[in-house]
Amino acid sequence: MATAKKPETSAGRPIPSFGNPDLPPQGAINARNKASLTDPGPRSEPLGAQFPSAQFPPPTDVSDMPMFWASFNNAPKRVQNGGWARQVTQYDFAIAEEISGVDMRLTAGGIREMHWHLAAEWGYVSYGSCRVTVLDDQGRAYVSDVKEGDIWYFPAGQPHSLQGLGPDGCEFLLCFDDGKATEYNTLLVTDWIAHTPPEILAANFGLPAETFANIPLNQLYIFQGEVPGPLAADQASSAQGEGAPPYPYTFSLKGSAAAKKTKGGEVRVADSDNFKVSSTIAAALVTLAPGALREMHWHPNGDEWQYWIKGHGRMTLFDAGPKAVTQDFHAGDIGYVKRAHGHYVQNVGDTELQFLEVFRAAHFRDVSLVDWLTHTPPAMVAQHLNIDEATIAKFPRGKPIVMP
Repeated sequence: MATAKKPETSAGRPIPSFGNPDLPPQGAINARNKASLTDPGPRSEPLGAQFPSAQFPPPTDVSDMPMFWASFNNAPKRVQNGGWARQVTQYDFAIAEEISGVDMRLTAGGIREMHWHLAAEWGYVSYGSCRVTVLDDQGRAYVSDVKEGDIWYFPAGQPHSLQGLGPDGCEFLLCFDDGKATEYNTLLVTDWIAHTPPEILAANFGLPAETFANIPLNQLYIFQGEVPGPLAADQASSAQGEGAPPYPYTFSLKGSAAAKKTKGGEVRVADSDNFKVSSTIAAALVTLAPGALREMHWHPNGDEWQYWIKGHGRMTLFDAGPKAVTQDFHAGDIGYVKRAHGHYVQNVGDTELQFLEVFRAAHFRDVSLVDWLTHTPPAMVAQHLNIDEATIAKFPRGKPIVMP
């Protein structure tokens, strides 16, 4: 039996249809000449296979957007004895104006030299454990051990250090609340002392200048040290009468209660509501089962910087125009969504998908499309979508966040 031809315009093009709304029509579904689907090259098969949504986007995609994918996987590592670091800043990833990111590894005993930043630092431990120290501007010290799934926050200008613990050190993500902030341009304790005249050092520390004759003349940055001793001993030696800071600088994101949990996954949130010290960075840890959807939504109070921890996800961004672009993400990748741009994420793999949403904001805020529609008079929604009110009454209620 012959297949009925799709209706065509006078120009011989298919008339737009549901799931294929644009003229000229886009997507592989429109390729009547199958040669349109071939790619003679040159090309990289392994690389192309990582991005099926870029090779053949859904026919609902339209127009273009600034690239919203980057990755630590192809970021050069700065390797030293004691660990390594690699980063993605706005210099590499033009769209990322509000957040820059660093992936860092410290060996057992490996030390990220004592330093401070011009931007606030937010950290997430993805492997192992490490010891953090920080001093606030009232002279109150905080020392703690963090493990996989824990986070920390150091306000701009507050000095701190990081050291890997046994048995195998740690790996962690760092986010700064400035897209231009770079991990390789920090204020280091050895740099300052090495570039201060000996007579000033003598006056400042009340010791002979010769005390500092053997200081390192080049920055240490990351170096191998001894595995630290018991936490309690370090906490006792750092507490010298000024008392403890009013709020902890660390928080167990992975161990916190889920803000939302369904059979499709869950979302855990850390912001200044439950992690008081984190005044400029809010975050959510999203876990999706295979096939689950982080619902259609947007964030009104900040750009979203994403760190993809595991699995294979697909995200589509929506903007006025209309513009809609789809991209694939895997472990170690970075995504970026501009403030108030509509988007959704689907787990298209056969294993659990997990990623972080990070914002330069004090609070985590999002607006759900279905929540908006179910809080609008049904007659109004029906006239927009050409759907009867009885069907609209079946829409999910209560801001599902994760579907199903």
